[in-house]
Amino acid sequence: MLRWARLATLATLGMTVLTSLVMPGVGLLREPDPLLVVLGALGIVLFAAALAGVLYAAVTPSVDPGVRRRLFAAATVASVPLAGPLAVPDWQTWAWIGGSVFATAPMLTTRRWPALAVMAAATAASAGVALWAGDQVRPYVAITVILGLSTLTISGLQVWLWNLLIEAQEGRAAQARLAAAEERLRFARDVHDVLGHDLSVIVLKAELAERLVSLAPDKAAQEAADLRRVAADALTNLRAAVHGYREVDLAAQLTAVAQVLRSSGVRCTVTGPDRELPREVAVQLATVLREATTNILRHSTAGWCEITISGTRMTVTNDGAGQAAPDRHSSGLHGLRERLAEVGGALRTSVEGDVFHLEVTL
Repeated sequence: MLRWARLATLATLGMTVLTSLVMPGVGLLREPDPLLVVLGALGIVLFAAALAGVLYAAVTPSVDPGVRRRLFAAATVASVPLAGPLAVPDWQTWAWIGGSVFATAPMLTTRRWPALAVMAAATAASAGVALWAGDQVRPYVAITVILGLSTLTISGLQVWLWNLLIEAQEGRAAQARLAAAEERLRFARDVHDVLGHDLSVIVLKAELAERLVSLAPDKAAQEAADLRRVAADALTNLRAAVHGYREVDLAAQLTAVAQVLRSSGVRCTVTGPDRELPREVAVQLATVLREATTNILRHSTAGWCEITISGTRMTVTNDGAGQAAPDRHSSGLHGLRERLAEVGGALRTSVEGDVFHLEVTL
């Protein structure tokens, strides 16, 4: 979806480049002097190439627009003496170039006053070319301003929508990172809760058993036995935390997932279980739910999502899947399949158009 939106934006911006080529190109056809035709063609092509670079940078976040801005400024200045004399006074050649400069100004900088200064400079340059050519100023200025405003309305709107789309995509990625960070913090708290108390008890009993070895061997043996039991319990609890087998509030997980998705702009409909599920089932469903939510935020452009839990079956459906594929370094769904298979469960996924289906049965 993002790729197609970018192509559509580039196609719309290409109209600006086409205008900077075709309309000034009419002046080439009307100019009888071959030298002026060659110089004018050079100025028009250089300007169009620099303009294309600026517009491409406007929809390509990874490209530094700084160099392209300087080249655009240089090409614009060079186009005045190269293309300005073309077909005067029959055709206002540079006025069309000035309109492209006028429309491109807001894409050169995010600051208002520099953009307005460039617009004013383009208009003034167009008027200056008219005065130099001995032509009327009004047609030159009218073409520059009217073409600039109309092109700016179309191209500027496309760039603005593109920037909104990029910000939304970055917001989804940030939400996914936040969800992952919260999960890591939750796991860290669980491990601390599991081991903190047990390790403290182990240290105390070990010190007590050490002191009682020579004074009361029987009591020391009892403390050692208690020490072994506490250590075994700590190991069991740690394994349970690592493998996600601790008590899980599935209803709270559903609420948290819905809040995260809605805050990311995804309409979320949740249908929870009509009865309390066994602990092991709730743990498995909560684990799959977290992974499915992360995939929606990171690997789709979802606008809606439906989560339904009925008995020991859960389905997660969302749009915006398109041709998105999981990260090749990620083994989330594959790992879940293996984990569910160990407890007799199954995970199935399918894509219909841009709708992704995930189904878990236990």
